[in-house]
Amino acid sequence: MAKKDVPPRWDRKMQQRLARGEAAALGELYDRFASLVHSLAHRVLGDEKAADAITREVFTHIWEHPEGYDPKQGPLRSWVATVTHGLAVRRLRDSESAALTRGESGSPEELESKVRRASVAARADYIVHSMPSPLRAALELAYFQRRDYRQTAVDLGVTEEEARRRLRLGLQLLSTAHDAGTPPGYGGAV
Repeated sequence: MAKKDVPPRWDRKMQQRLARGEAAALGELYDRFASLVHSLAHRVLGDEKAADAITREVFTHIWEHPEGYDPKQGPLRSWVATVTHGLAVRRLRDSESAALTRGESGSPEELESKVRRASVAARADYIVHSMPSPLRAALELAYFQRRDYRQTAVDLGVTEEEARRRLRLGLQLLSTAHDAGTPPGYGGAV
């Protein structure tokens, strides 16, 4: 059995390949995480072009600083999400601060409130995309299809008790979105 603090082999190998400067490794990383990066950036910034720019920035940062990922801190996915969150929040603060300076926006307190809301939304998005597919499927049926636990059980082909368990666990995971501003599982930031 693998130790809990040992990252997956793919994460370690990817970090080593990036550190050696393998362009193909960056391509693989992009293929695997670009949609996560873009959706988190879009969630924070609310702007497609800004999310595109942050996506480019994140992968540039990863290419230039592969040593920033410490496998002992958590999965590579969490580090990529943390880098994305940090860069997106910095961009949001910079753009809102510039608007404050020009007198086009509200107070600094409103800015921080906006950043907190965006961070919670991004964290919730990350949690949903990271949770096991059976939990995500149950939540999607309940939320988007407006199914109760009995209908969810029928749609998933599981018992009512199992549907309730999946919904409960999924909601418990999602409730942690308010706990912190960065994605779970990785202690570092940009």
